[in-house]
Amino acid sequence: MTLSELRFVVAVAREKNFRRAAEKCFVSQPALSLAIKKLEEELGLSLFERNRSEVSITPVGQLIINQANVVLDEAAKIKELAFQGDSQLKQPFSLGLIYSIAPYLLPLMIPILRKDSPEMPLEVEENITKNLEENLRKGKLDAAIIALPFDAPGIECVHLYDEPFVVIVPTKHIWADKKSLSTQDVGMERV
Repeated sequence: MTLSELRFVVAVAREKNFRRAAEKCFVSQPALSLAIKKLEEELGLSLFERNRSEVSITPVGQLIINQANVVLDEAAKIKELAFQGDSQLKQPFSLGLIYSIAPYLLPLMIPILRKDSPEMPLEVEENITKNLEENLRKGKLDAAIIALPFDAPGIECVHLYDEPFVVIVPTKHIWADKKSLSTQDVGMERV
């Protein structure tokens, strides 16, 4: 039993016609018929009932065709795994960002990622921290960029950058001549 034979059986079941199935499989009709006959002999049963006008599937043939579809799907997954294993940078990378920084970081990050890993699909999710944490835990995200403070068991935080914040005030304000402010200064001011 080969994957080609299973593909032929599935094609005949789908097309209900040996000639059309052969065309879909890019083989001659005699080659397809011979392969199916060989498989039927190996299994010791008929998968199809044939007559001049149509092909019908036997009850046991339907069970085997259902299983053949599963086998072919699994074989396709093996090829996909091999393709992905060829390079980690070909696998999708899912990145979550909080709404407030996405518009600033993404235009800087995407060109760099495209240059360094052109074949890697990038999936981006903008959301609130709570939802990003939840999706990270569920494996829906590979990483998330959020604002600090953040402390959650089972999640490692890696410092990305510091962002300076400034207070702007009118020129006649009491703080206008100060070089810096303390939290105590801010706490005493009516905001």
